[in-house]
Amino acid sequence: MAARRTLVALASSIAVVAAGALASPAAAHPRSPEEKFAQKVTTRAVQDHLAALQRIADENDGNRAALTSGYEASALYVESVLRKAGYETERDPFTFDREIIDTATLTENSPGSAEYEVDQMEFSPNSPVGGVTGDLVAPSDPLGCLATDWSTVVATGKIALISRGACPFATKAANAEAAGAIGVVIYNNVPDVQLFGTLGAEGLTVPVAGVRQADGQALATALAAGPVNVTLDLTSHTETSESFNIIAETEQGRDDNVVMLGAHLDGVEEGPGINDNGTGSAAILEVAVQLAKGNIRHDNTVRFAWWGAEELGLIGSTAYVEELATQEGELDRIATYLNYDMVGSPNYIIGVYDADESTYPAPVEVPEGSVATEAVLTSWFDSIGQPWVDTEFSGRSDYQAFILNGIPASGLFTGADDVKTDEEVALFGGTAGITHDPNYHSAGDDLSNVNETALGIMTQAIAASTYSLAWDTSAINGVSGPGDGYVHPGKGHGPGKHLGSEDRVLLERAS
Repeated sequence: MAARRTLVALASSIAVVAAGALASPAAAHPRSPEEKFAQKVTTRAVQDHLAALQRIADENDGNRAALTSGYEASALYVESVLRKAGYETERDPFTFDREIIDTATLTENSPGSAEYEVDQMEFSPNSPVGGVTGDLVAPSDPLGCLATDWSTVVATGKIALISRGACPFATKAANAEAAGAIGVVIYNNVPDVQLFGTLGAEGLTVPVAGVRQADGQALATALAAGPVNVTLDLTSHTETSESFNIIAETEQGRDDNVVMLGAHLDGVEEGPGINDNGTGSAAILEVAVQLAKGNIRHDNTVRFAWWGAEELGLIGSTAYVEELATQEGELDRIATYLNYDMVGSPNYIIGVYDADESTYPAPVEVPEGSVATEAVLTSWFDSIGQPWVDTEFSGRSDYQAFILNGIPASGLFTGADDVKTDEEVALFGGTAGITHDPNYHSAGDDLSNVNETALGIMTQAIAASTYSLAWDTSAINGVSGPGDGYVHPGKGHGPGKHLGSEDRVLLERAS
């Protein structure tokens, strides 16, 4: 999900930064209501939430993964903070089938044989009993993204060894299978991280595994010197499990126009999951707290979601949207959805999901209104002289179910496992040639490795855009004003008040 812009855009962004250095937004014009609200949502408060999530991970086997005590404790913390702020919270349960690995081994059968740690990729078929055995074979291009990478290689009856990068795992595996491979091993392109992947779609008939970069490179070196015979044994079964999302919404706002913010609360088993995705969870939690303080008035309902089982395949958000789709009119009530997944990466970018596809063609049709949602975020950055780049609507986070069901969406992202470019360093600083988050999906994803600058920039953007959309979504869906039923009768909170544009101006002047 790397994010890049053209050199023209790069030069333009640098010019904006230079201008911003001469005149800060506060000096250049009176503070807007969005700026005033954003200043209430402090980085320090978000960091306090992150510290709580770190303590929870430390007390629960070092992680906050779905279906663990760490996830339950994380949920209790979020619920406690929300209730103290005056929200009613709902646990939204869902059931799903999850894959349980029984056997996952890659054994080198040559003299001095070795066994490598592997992971069976999600949606990978099981191997036959005893595994599949064959010589390793590599494509002419180690990435194996094109069918032609196998045109000069004899792969029939062999096990493909492919590097991660540039295209989806499923594409690599499908190309190898079409060339005759009976199994596929994909090795990571970053050091010291086990490759846990998903094929993203079903249809393959050969087993596919992920391995560490060092192991893959060692096998590639051995293969270059002569034949390497290996056995790949992958077997798993499914079990039905239950988890939950946490949902809360403001007491105020018209019932037929809901602005929704979401972040996944679960992490991976390998670490505390503080950047991924404690940062997004903590940021929207503090926005919720501040929006409830002082009885801040707004026209639209703002709904917050902390998703469960995202790391197991976007399960919680998908179940939520699918359930809404069965209830007449429920999806239509959602004006737009904003996703916040990793907003404090150590080697960060300031990425905005590319709804207008100006840099990245999306793999699905992007719903109408998404471009206007993206513009709310980019306009904020432009107004404060903050460079930003497009990041791909790749389907790797919880916005996916929303856009597949026609709901406008965008969001923010500071980068995961893509390598930082020189152009990105020119915009944001950091180090070229390493990933945006070297601790991604590892034990190193802890509180000490969250970038405070990135977190502060993104927290302010989340707060400002939430405040803006809480008042007005007319650019997205043509809906403006308080409408009827300003307070949802089922919310059970204070009396609420209809505010027109004149009321808003008076309120803003007084705040």
